[in-house]
Amino acid sequence: MPHNISLITTIAAGLGLAMILGFLATRVRMPPLVGYLLAGIIVGPYTPGFVADAELTPQLAEIGVMLLMFGVGLHFSVNDLLSVKRIAIPGAIAQIAVASALGAGVGIYWGWHWGEAVIFGLALSVASTVVLLKALEARGVVDSINGRIAIGWLVVEDLVMVLVLVLLPALASVMGGQTNAEHGVSDTNIGITLGITMLKVIAFIAFMLVVGKRLLPKLLWWVAGTGSREMFSLCVIATAVGVAYGSAALFDVSFALGAFFAGMMLRESEFSHRAADDSLPLRDAFAVLFFVSVGMLFDPHVLVEHPLKVLAVVAIIMFGKTLAAVALVLAFRYPLNTALTVGASLAQIGEFSFILAGLGMSLGMMSIEAQNLILAGALASIALNSALFATLDPLQQWLKARSAYARSLDTRDDPLATLPMTTDEAYLSGQVVLVGYGRVGKRIARILDEQKIPYVVAEANRELVEKLRSQNIPAVCGDAADPNVLIQAHITNASLLVAATSNTVHVRQMVDVARQLNPKIEAVIRTHNEEEAEMWTQEKIGKIFLSEQQLAQGMAGHVLKRMGKLQPAETVPAAHH
Repeated sequence: MPHNISLITTIAAGLGLAMILGFLATRVRMPPLVGYLLAGIIVGPYTPGFVADAELTPQLAEIGVMLLMFGVGLHFSVNDLLSVKRIAIPGAIAQIAVASALGAGVGIYWGWHWGEAVIFGLALSVASTVVLLKALEARGVVDSINGRIAIGWLVVEDLVMVLVLVLLPALASVMGGQTNAEHGVSDTNIGITLGITMLKVIAFIAFMLVVGKRLLPKLLWWVAGTGSREMFSLCVIATAVGVAYGSAALFDVSFALGAFFAGMMLRESEFSHRAADDSLPLRDAFAVLFFVSVGMLFDPHVLVEHPLKVLAVVAIIMFGKTLAAVALVLAFRYPLNTALTVGASLAQIGEFSFILAGLGMSLGMMSIEAQNLILAGALASIALNSALFATLDPLQQWLKARSAYARSLDTRDDPLATLPMTTDEAYLSGQVVLVGYGRVGKRIARILDEQKIPYVVAEANRELVEKLRSQNIPAVCGDAADPNVLIQAHITNASLLVAATSNTVHVRQMVDVARQLNPKIEAVIRTHNEEEAEMWTQEKIGKIFLSEQQLAQGMAGHVLKRMGKLQPAETVPAAHH
């Protein structure tokens, strides 16, 4: 052909082969991303046949990471991030330290220079944004407290890696790599370099909170006012990619972090849900190219030449990191379910690991063997991560059935797990048990307060429970699907169970437990799914509020009232009973 079509060829080959192998993977009950990784290996330079453009693919994958983090930001508010800061910040830093020490330790044991071993350990310590979010989305827990902790943990990891990537060139000569002059970095005091980096990150966050929070929602509003769907979609994509690129160019933070904050700022707009829907197709397509690009970097010969080293790397990623994260979450007195979910979420490595390895190679601080071991560990951990998640529920039940200590993790002496002895009797009998204190739960609680109706909050977020207790609101910390938590909320004497959470599986378990403890209890449930609402209606669980129906009822009722017609209750069906 008369012109270069490497971009088209790469996209066509990558997406086409990923579709075929992803379909075959699902047919044998494996996650489709295994097929995507195999597609990357097939079109990579280490296998015979067609070789995709190795320079274009990572850039296409980076766009996928941007859009994915942008979508997460649209569902993850600043308050959500701050609500888990007390566990996410110390937990992520401690977990990075443990995983880095394990990786550096094996590197030194294998005879590597200490500088290479440290970079190797850091590369094994940071989880993949794409894999973590895909796993949480598959389980429907992105908006849960477990999901918020895992995502907050990941954001802290990203911030730490940003600092590492900025400082590494300045430290190259000290750590056994090229001199600073060879890499174009002056011999500046490391403390000054670190200070400048921190100031850039702080300046970026402050800029987004002050300027971005005001400007980006207005921009979306202005474009939506044109009535053009394609202009709105263009605005969403341009904002995600533009802010990500601008944050990297001006503040030296990662593309992913910039896109994440752009999404959080746009969340303030009433069009945030539409923005998330419009970016979803591109987000999924480019996420596939991310996995293909990972597969392209992998040299299968490392599996034959260094099988024991590969096993050691996989063990550090999937067991060392996981056990460290589980122990840290339990140390903060979160339940076993939260600890296992967060631990499994972090049991893989991804994009930052590849970037760090690539920088180490360019600085002369890392060998090709170390890079291949990192890629082998990434491929194995990404492919096995879904299987690890599938074992969580059976593992938790097995541990509780056979270990008194595992059972004690949910019933240990935790001051937030029981109501204070000074709790008024009005909150212990005939009260409402309100599960979840998010956006919906807060509004329900406010109405109950206005009507002076006693209620007890059951919430998995410890910081929220501490805040509620400081306001003299009775609250217990824990998973409301656990009988012990509902018992502490005095469900046996309660009048109503109000589930202000949208996690369907969690709600079903909670209602079953509540009915065993109090057969007469009436449940009030919210859902977004008409089939679920119909199913629960037939089972006579209680009163079900279908979000779309209730919204339509309220709006139509207001219109009819203003037009002098019948009252809403007479014209629009009420909630399911």
